[in-house]
Amino acid sequence: MAVESVLHPSLIVPVGHVEPVPRRIRGLIGGHVVFDTRRALYVWEWQAYPQFSIPVEDLVEGVLRDERHTEHLGAGPAHRHTLQVGEEVRAGAAWVWGEGAPNPLHDTVRFEWNALDVWLEEEEPVFVHPRSPYSRVDALRSSSSVRVEVDGEVLAEASGCVKLFETGLPTRYYLDRTDIDWSRLRRSQTVTRCPYKGTTSSYWSFDGPAGPHPDIAWTYDFPTIHANRIAGLTAFYNEHVDLYVDGTRLPKSTDSGEGPHR
Repeated sequence: MAVESVLHPSLIVPVGHVEPVPRRIRGLIGGHVVFDTRRALYVWEWQAYPQFSIPVEDLVEGVLRDERHTEHLGAGPAHRHTLQVGEEVRAGAAWVWGEGAPNPLHDTVRFEWNALDVWLEEEEPVFVHPRSPYSRVDALRSSSSVRVEVDGEVLAEASGCVKLFETGLPTRYYLDRTDIDWSRLRRSQTVTRCPYKGTTSSYWSFDGPAGPHPDIAWTYDFPTIHANRIAGLTAFYNEHVDLYVDGTRLPKSTDSGEGPHR
């Protein structure tokens, strides 16, 4: 049986693209509401995913102070601002778009994601960055066999899997716990978050004959509802193991650099 190509659909949204967000978006710091809007915009500063841009008029308790510093953020020039909410002051937390940015962004502000304590879409928290309306995450049961080797050592062998297809990333192959040789793996303290899949519960490393291979596998015990089929399953990082699917070794794809999107 022929295995599917390791190529995956490319990202199609150009840098500088702006679209309306059809959801209520809120940002909080220490229980204080920084902004509350139903008029947010998606803005792509690079192709992988958008940021939220918020109308300045929709700030609630947030106060902006211009730092007199301008940078180009991909979509256009923006002026850096300090954000104050009550007694909390966070320097460099906000960017107000300037002349040269797309017209819909004028009079809106883009916040640094980690400068806020909580982001909400409607009543649900969002992690890492906004979910792109142009990206899909599909988890499908598959009869494809999977074998995972590192340094010639077999770490997992399965007669079936759940394939996770995420726009712009290699296919990931999630395996049942019983298909993995846990005696060969060492649990690490690494935790990553993904806006599409949630927060990882475990990462695993392998100390092989050629040396250590850190964080080559991960598990989502409690993924988001969008990826609930991978709950309790474990995937190996295609880029750092020898992965055989239906008996064919897959070429190692280039490291995507998207840790949270593993």
